[in-house]
Order: sequence, then C-alpha cells, then structure tokens
Amino acid sequence: MLSIQLPPSSAPRSVYPVDVLPGEVRARLLEMTRDESPVSTYVYDASVAIGRARQLREALPDWAAVYYAVKANSFPALLGALAPHIDGFEVASRAEVELALEALPVTDGVPAPPAPLVAAGPAKSVPVLTSLIRAGVEAINAESLLELHRISRIAQREGVRARVALRVNPAEIPVSGSLHMGGEPSQFGVAEPDVPAVLREALDLPAVELIGFHIHAASNNLDAEAHAAYLRWCVEWSVRASQEAGFTLRHVDIGGGIGVAFEGEKEFDVARFGELAAAVEVPPGVKVVLEPGRFLVADCGWYAAEVTDVKTSYGETFVVLRGGINHFQLPTSWDIVHNIAVLPVPGWPESCPRPTAEDTRVTVVGELCTPEDTLLRDVRVDRVRAGDLVVFPYAGSYGWEFAMHRFLGHPVAERHLI
Repeated sequence: MLSIQLPPSSAPRSVYPVDVLPGEVRARLLEMTRDESPVSTYVYDASVAIGRARQLREALPDWAAVYYAVKANSFPALLGALAPHIDGFEVASRAEVELALEALPVTDGVPAPPAPLVAAGPAKSVPVLTSLIRAGVEAINAESLLELHRISRIAQREGVRARVALRVNPAEIPVSGSLHMGGEPSQFGVAEPDVPAVLREALDLPAVELIGFHIHAASNNLDAEAHAAYLRWCVEWSVRASQEAGFTLRHVDIGGGIGVAFEGEKEFDVARFGELAAAVEVPPGVKVVLEPGRFLVADCGWYAAEVTDVKTSYGETFVVLRGGINHFQLPTSWDIVHNIAVLPVPGWPESCPRPTAEDTRVTVVGELCTPEDTLLRDVRVDRVRAGDLVVFPYAGSYGWEFAMHRFLGHPVAERHLI
C-alpha cells in the first residue's frame, strides 16, 4: 500500500515569536498585504548571503576559491548581489549558465576568459555541453568516459580545447551528511577503481585539457573537522592520481556539502574549518574549489503565504495557505520540522467571519488537492487568523527552485529582494 510522506510532527514545539522575523522583512510583507491579491512570496535579504560568503572566503587560505552553486537559489537579483563577493559560480544547465554569465562582472562587455564557472550534472546533453564550451567555462566536471568523448568532439568542432575535471566517486569518504553522492553506487562520476583507465583515454583525446578532479560526495555536513579532513583527503588523493596518470594537477573541486543548522543542531564552525584547511599542503598552482549553495543562502530568505482559512475537522485544526508545496516543497522532502512565525495582519472585511485558532495545535497545509500538501504538523500557536501571514524562515535555498510550480496551475510565488 502506498503511504504518504508527511513532515514529522512538530510537537511539543510552538511557532517562533514574530520578532524572529527581521523588521525589514515584516515591513515589506505587511506592505504587500495592502494589495487585494493574496500574498504568496519569497523575500530575500542579499546582505545575509553576502555576509555568509565573506565569512567563508575570509576563513579560507589563498589557494581556495568559493563558487556559489546556482541551483540553491537562482534569483537573478541575488546572483548579481553575490557575484562581487565570490570567486565564481557552479552551474548545471544552460539556463544556469546564462544566469551566471549575466551576473558576472564584465570586461569590455564580456566576462574575462575563462569564465569563472564550473559545471556539473550526471547527464549533460550535447546542447548543454556545447553551451559550456562556447562560454569558455573554467572547468566541465566530466561524469563518464562517453561524456569526455562528447566534450572532445564538440570542442574540436568549435576549434577550442575544453578544460575538464574528472568527477570521481570514491570508494570511501571521510565525511558525514544527510545526502550521499559518493562512497556508494550512484549515477554520479566515475567509480574510483575505474579512474586510471578513464584517465588514460582522456589524456589521448585531442580537444580535452585535463586539469584535475571533482569529488562531491555528501551534502549538509555540520562537522567542520570532518569537512576539513575531507578537503585534505580530496587534495592528497588528487595529487597521487594525477602523478600516477602523468598530468599536471591544477584544479581540485571538493563540491559543496557545508550544512545549515536547524532547530537543535550545532552550526558549522567556519573559523575552525578555515584553521584546519590552512594546514593542508596544496601544491603550488593548484586551486581548490568549494561549491557552497545552501550554506550561503538558506538564511537569507523567507517564504510567506497568506492564511486563506482556518478550519477544524474531527478535532484537528488546519491552517490553509495560499501556497504550499507548489511554492515551498522543502518541508516534505526532508525529515525535519521547518517551523514558522505568524505575522498578524490588521484589517478584515466586516461582512465576513474571520476564522481564528487560539492556544492550540495546528497543521499548516497548502492549496493543492492532495493531502501531501502539508508543510508543518502539530505546532502550537497563540493565535492565527484568516488573513494573517505564515512565514517560514530559512527558505533562501531550494525553495522557489525546488517547488512544484506546474501542479494544478496556480500562480507561482513572487520573489522580492530587500
């Protein structure tokens, strides 16, 4: 029998106090409620993301580079704000290539070559590879022998050599996290035992310039010491593998993977990570690339949706939103409690009743015709009314981009930058 995956119960938690929302965010959201259209929107504060980027960049040695993973949040205004504070972008589609190129600082009307982009993805099509090669990206992370051949063929046709890092799926990885993409069978990269044979063939391809390796093995790791050990392992493994294969190592991409702490979790210690990373011996001329996404932008965004109704069914109270997993699917995708704040909104038509829940537990649901559209369960509220706003903090990453925009065809959530 097929079971529905709902977020875990939040009991005995209560909603956040409203002052967890920054004053600018509250003011902007209340301003939006003056329009007659129901509010369903993301609000981003670029200064928060910039602060995270600076914090990480300043903690790292000079040989390290921070490339923001566009998939985490692709809002053009946010990309443009981040661009001066990072070393480049990580992209995984033609659309992301275009967004990143538009956000980059330019010289004489075009980004200075090579474009500071690294590209990933387990199934890059010929059109995607062609766009990457034409853009002159810094590195294409090749996922297989066939992809290497495709890259060489396209680059030959374009009259260039493509800079390539081979993505490796290591046999074992010294890092933890909630999502693994290495150290086990997967569609990502070349299994470590097969790497020597693939490298031999790659070095014979006429239009491929092999510059190093890409190893992205886990996501959402909160242990700074483990992440520094992982960085060290990636560098040392890459040095050995390049020496054995007989090419000059210039590029080691360790992926992203730095985690974001939710309730009850300890934050990633950026300073400690930087201290331990500085002790790693990186050969001269080698750049070590980090691809943070969620870490830079998770806490720069808030998803807010208007309460369209409050209703009780067989003793359980439901807060119904103008929105849901068609706008913000993250709470149903992770086994976490993604808590909320309730922002009271003044004013209500005198001719209509205003349903209200007070001093009780509620379940927050969306507007879709499926019980899976459940964002938060069993959270205690002092008061929530139809017309108020439910606001989810930590919605800056994998929010708008990760949602089910087309399901039922409701309008997509708006996006605004403070």
